[in-house]
Amino acid sequence: MGARIESFTIEYTPFFSAEISIKIKPKLKNIPSSTSIDTASVVKDLHQIASLAKSFSDQRLKLGDDAHLADLLDQQGVNLWNASGLFRQDSDSRLIVAALRLAGFRLMEAGLESEPSIQALLHMLQVASKAGSALSEVGNSEAAASVLTCAAKFEEALRNHSDPDRAHEHSKARVTTLYFSSRMEAAWREKNEGLAMFMADKITGLDPGRNRRELLATKLLDIGKSILRACHQGGKLVVEGNRAPDALRWMQKAFQVIEPLECSPNSELAELKRAVLRSLARGYFLASSHDPENLTRAEVALEEIISTIDPSVDHTSSEYQQLRWMKLAVVKRRKAGDIELLQALESIIDNMTFSDSDLSDILMELRSLSPQYDVVTSTIKRCLWRALDTSASISCIEKLLISLLFHCSKGDDHTKAMKNLEESFQEVVKSDIELSKAAASACLTLIWQYGDRHYHASRWLEAADWFICGTNAVFSGLGPSCTSKCLRKAALCYIQQKEYARAASAVKRCPVNGATTRYVVFLIAVHQGLYSIRLHALLEMVEAADFDRKMLLLACRLAHDSDMKSLLLSVLMALSDTLNFRNDVENLAEAMVLIRCIIRLTLKLLGQPGANIPPLVKTLLNYFKNAKTLVEAVACENVALVIRDLSWLWRTAYNCAIDGCSNWDNHGEEVSSAFDISRQLLELYIAKTLTEVEPSTYVYIANASFAATSGRVILVRERLSGTDAQPEILRNLSAEIKSCTGRIASLLDKVPPADRSHLQSFLHFLRVFHVESASHLGEWQTILETIEEATRDEHQSLVTYEAIGDVLWENKNCPINGMMQLLYAALEAILHACLAHSQLSLDKFSRWLRSICSILLAKGSGADRSKAIQYFDQANAVLEEHGDLAENGNPLYPADERLWLLSTAYNTGVECLHASLVDEARRWFECATVFCRFVPNGKARAEKISETYTDLLARYTRG
Repeated sequence: MGARIESFTIEYTPFFSAEISIKIKPKLKNIPSSTSIDTASVVKDLHQIASLAKSFSDQRLKLGDDAHLADLLDQQGVNLWNASGLFRQDSDSRLIVAALRLAGFRLMEAGLESEPSIQALLHMLQVASKAGSALSEVGNSEAAASVLTCAAKFEEALRNHSDPDRAHEHSKARVTTLYFSSRMEAAWREKNEGLAMFMADKITGLDPGRNRRELLATKLLDIGKSILRACHQGGKLVVEGNRAPDALRWMQKAFQVIEPLECSPNSELAELKRAVLRSLARGYFLASSHDPENLTRAEVALEEIISTIDPSVDHTSSEYQQLRWMKLAVVKRRKAGDIELLQALESIIDNMTFSDSDLSDILMELRSLSPQYDVVTSTIKRCLWRALDTSASISCIEKLLISLLFHCSKGDDHTKAMKNLEESFQEVVKSDIELSKAAASACLTLIWQYGDRHYHASRWLEAADWFICGTNAVFSGLGPSCTSKCLRKAALCYIQQKEYARAASAVKRCPVNGATTRYVVFLIAVHQGLYSIRLHALLEMVEAADFDRKMLLLACRLAHDSDMKSLLLSVLMALSDTLNFRNDVENLAEAMVLIRCIIRLTLKLLGQPGANIPPLVKTLLNYFKNAKTLVEAVACENVALVIRDLSWLWRTAYNCAIDGCSNWDNHGEEVSSAFDISRQLLELYIAKTLTEVEPSTYVYIANASFAATSGRVILVRERLSGTDAQPEILRNLSAEIKSCTGRIASLLDKVPPADRSHLQSFLHFLRVFHVESASHLGEWQTILETIEEATRDEHQSLVTYEAIGDVLWENKNCPINGMMQLLYAALEAILHACLAHSQLSLDKFSRWLRSICSILLAKGSGADRSKAIQYFDQANAVLEEHGDLAENGNPLYPADERLWLLSTAYNTGVECLHASLVDEARRWFECATVFCRFVPNGKARAEKISETYTDLLARYTRG
């Protein structure tokens, strides 16, 4: 039974295989597309064919040859093999192709003669190698191993086959190379690297021909590159990074295979050679960590590549640039000098297209070279020069400028950095390139940032250089305001360095003369001690359109910290002028605080030795007046905000005026003005305050008012001394005296009783002043009215009348005769005051009596003589009461005045007798006789007067 089954299988297997082949052919009718083919079914059928064919081959060894059957199987195998070449190389097609080649190989194997010829062996080794390779590619390693095992038998048979003429030597080498290559690839895919390398070693000893060499080199290169990719993923070494030497072995073999071939520079073979050399260079570079000599080998490989490229075709090609980048990486890795590094970078730059990606690559590379300052600087400048020469985009130039700024800020040689920047900026300007506002702003922002960094580190000159750098014409598109800002910043740096001349020079270059610029000018003038310039700059700053009060606050802080009181005063004055207090309650309070500060500061300056009094006094008075105006404008509901300030102001003004009396030499008018303003402020305080003030407060009004008027009287006296009277001045003075008199008189009922006498004395003096001014003006009626007013005053003062008398006595134009008998009226008032108020000084009384009687007797009328004798009688009464009083032995009523009374009475009596005025003469002689009692040897004198009177009376009676 078993013998029959075996015979059946041997007999009918070929026909079963043919039948399956007939079934498969309809399924392959849509070649070359595999989308409509049932891949799994076809592959299954083909593998069944291959299995049956292999079984047939195994059985056939026992049955012997059948030529017809062998031809049939071989033909079926060839058909299937040829069908595999019609499919496209996609994933599903590769499965079918591999299956077709497997089935085709097995059928051709089944149809092979038992003792094949050398041609058959060459053919079968080639088919087996390709089938094994196809199966290995789709992952069917078991079938691939089986096929390649058969291929090994064919290779052995071919190697042992006799070829005495060596006619098939080349074919044998080609097919053997294909076999070893397939075995190598299959072993590599199965990660059997030892076997793969063994096969690769066998290949290198063969000469398979030009095309086969190219294919073999490609396979060897792919294996080497896959190892490199595995050990250097994402730009970083991985765990397998130490396998770079292994990759080198494969790539070296690839180069060994392809190196003998000659080719033109632009051929596909040349491209393959360059690819191998590039991979070798990269492999050597990665393996340099194991052997530094590999860097030299990498550089040699790169040079070899460059030598194979035709530079005349396209020296800026991406391939060429990639080689330059690789060379740069090698130069960097072996830590070459700056010259070599710079040459490698310049080679890249000189062949750049200045696209965004190119520029990004070079700038990224330079970032890694930042410690090598000179190399990076030269490279960026070279890039900029090339970009300008090649008319690169403006954005490219802008990026380079920003990079150069960023890099120069990190250098240790500040002077060189500034020089590099200046040169670069000038080149851009020469090329008529206008930066965009965004880029220019970015550059200036960096410049200010670096300048500020130096400034805060107290490197003033370096900071100034950075800011001056920002004034270059390359940034002109941002307008003059940015240039001015840079110059101001530079000036501030020079100020810190105490180089004030350079600061002044810098700020003069500012094209915009705004408030900020004037503030810097002000600072410079402050440090230089130029008072007029700083004051002028301060005023211009306040008047500028972009003025900010914070500038004045800064100036105020500067002056305060520097203890520059005069400067602080100027700043506070300017700050006060900026307030709009009428519309803002906060400004009202602030304005009052400023005024108080200004006044206090002015008073401090006035108290310093050598103070410049005139302007300070003027400032003081102005701000007292400003304060008065400010308070007058305050609304009723806001009075409480300033009432305390107002109280301080009038007191300060009053004390200031008192101090000015002794310290403000030759400033009488200012002293009077200070009293006036203090009085006005006090009156305003009384009017604004919500509570009753103390009665003594009104005394200050009287004091200030009288002091102001007195000061002006004294001032007018000084002006009139030695010159003719100036009517206008005198009239103004007269009006002020009259106003002051009325003001003080109105205060008599308001002041405490104890202070009323004080105010009365002011009124007495004011009458004297009024008489004095009216005397100079020749207003005699006014004088007479003043005297009459004084006589009606309940509180008369002898001193007042004495002073009036002195004024009138000294005035040569004072009328003695007529209605305007001013002097007489004054003297009469004096005597009445003396007698009525017992304000008696015997010496003065005697002399004023003598004066008034002289005036009366000089007039010569009977009425006047009658008044005169009344005064003589009054003198007699005084002598009766006080004639015996003496001091140090001298009588208080002077002896010469007594004798004058006696002689005048006697002489007047004689004159009356001559005028036949007997009764009047008798009275005068009697008066004379009475005075004899108060003079030495009076009895004898009285007798003589009596005798003379009797004798004269008798003579005139007879006549």
